[in-house]
Amino acid sequence: MIQIGIASLELSDIEKVLLGRKVGVSEGAKKQVEESFNFLREFSKNKLIYGINTGFGPMAQYRIDESEQRQLQYNLIRSHSSGMGQPLEAQYVKASMLARLNTLSLGYSGVNTSALEVLVNLINHDVTPLIYEHGGVGASGDLVQLAHLALVMIGEGEVSHQGKILPTDEVFRNLGIKPMQISLREGLAVMNGTSVMTGIGLINSLYAQRAVSWSLMATAMICEMVDSYDDYFSTELNHSKKHRGQQQVSQCIKQVLDDSQYSRKREEQLYSKLSKEKVLLDKVQEYYSIRCVPQIVGIILETVQQCQRLLVEEVNSANDNPIIDLKSRNVLHGGNFHGDYVAFEMDKLKIAIAKLSMLAERQLNFLMNPKLNSILPPFVNLGKLGFNFGMQGVQFTATSTTAENQMLANPMYIHSIPNNNDNQDIVSMGTNAALCTKKVIENTFEVLAIEMVTIVQAFDYLQKTAGLSGKSKLTYHNIRGLIPSFVTDFPIHKELKRVKEYMMEHAPLEIDMNIE
Repeated sequence: MIQIGIASLELSDIEKVLLGRKVGVSEGAKKQVEESFNFLREFSKNKLIYGINTGFGPMAQYRIDESEQRQLQYNLIRSHSSGMGQPLEAQYVKASMLARLNTLSLGYSGVNTSALEVLVNLINHDVTPLIYEHGGVGASGDLVQLAHLALVMIGEGEVSHQGKILPTDEVFRNLGIKPMQISLREGLAVMNGTSVMTGIGLINSLYAQRAVSWSLMATAMICEMVDSYDDYFSTELNHSKKHRGQQQVSQCIKQVLDDSQYSRKREEQLYSKLSKEKVLLDKVQEYYSIRCVPQIVGIILETVQQCQRLLVEEVNSANDNPIIDLKSRNVLHGGNFHGDYVAFEMDKLKIAIAKLSMLAERQLNFLMNPKLNSILPPFVNLGKLGFNFGMQGVQFTATSTTAENQMLANPMYIHSIPNNNDNQDIVSMGTNAALCTKKVIENTFEVLAIEMVTIVQAFDYLQKTAGLSGKSKLTYHNIRGLIPSFVTDFPIHKELKRVKEYMMEHAPLEIDMNIE
């Protein structure tokens, strides 16, 4: 069980929960939350505290009578449950609930412990609140998306459970879950925060890490295919430049190629004797999409690492408003709910992963074009040229999908539109940024899947699997287990989807994600 409140929540903890590990809240965290709640209850008497005895946003100028304060919280939750579009998939909702649980457990929010208990039950029973993609501007947090979470927490709305969409109160009755009690500011505390954009972002970063791993594996296998020189990935070359990401990427590829029989040493081929050829048929160095991968993917890897570091900071932060500070015995108003940190990281991540898809598309084009690779038939066609078409059709999909990524890579961070009667006069669009990044990553896996299928087809044509490195040979067999070698033409879309789904859930290489 992952215990919330003992130490900072780490990315590995979030992965474990997504894979089914149960969660609990430590007694120390419960005590801290209770103390915060009791302090706020006493402190707020005879004082004006935003969101307890005032309206919200630009309506904060209106004082709320004590007799209406509990109903105020219900009104806020119900009125803002206004999301549209597709519901978020279960894993993204689960990550968001875990992020919200961890934030509330810090004791800065002034909620009663029932808020923690219902979130623990939702996570542990795999109950997925229906939270919709459209609605958040990421300024006062994920107000609309988190309102749908809060709606479920008070026993209303709908959830997905065991493959069915059901009324929340029915599922709560069946599982014995008690709704969250509304006492002071539980509605506002749940809704005011960055947990949905952060939850989506955390999963994005994990998939992005996996996509980098597949990109490096594809590069290594292409190097073996063309009997590439090994100095592109040498320690000496890549440590002459000081970027850690470049060094990590080159080391990963070098480790794959170390036991390959298809990696050449420049010293033996070009330095030991002087070639007398006037026109060199054998390339002195490969195209950029092969030999420049440490430089190209190095910064992509560093972007993923930085994104993960910052999102872990966010998930362990108080990100609602106001903040209850027990040390100073005060209630502090500000803007911790603003999503700029997450929005900016999501935009950087989607730019990086869009570039990764562009690299995969260029490598794919290299494989498809015999004038570039000089060793393969057009479109890696294992059948009769002109009669069969090989991978010709799928290249269109890869090109189209890469083009969509280039468009989606435009930043959301700078698309602030004032709203809320200009109270929210500059916003982050963090949830939109996270969702666009999600799409870019999914698109990238489509391009990578097409590339990997093409690579294994190429090795079949060359009959060149015996001397592959251990990792390349394993990857070859794993992909071949999903789609057999083919000569005749057939509709390939189902097989490509299967390969994509496999690649999204499995990494061929372990990458050190330590940013230090």
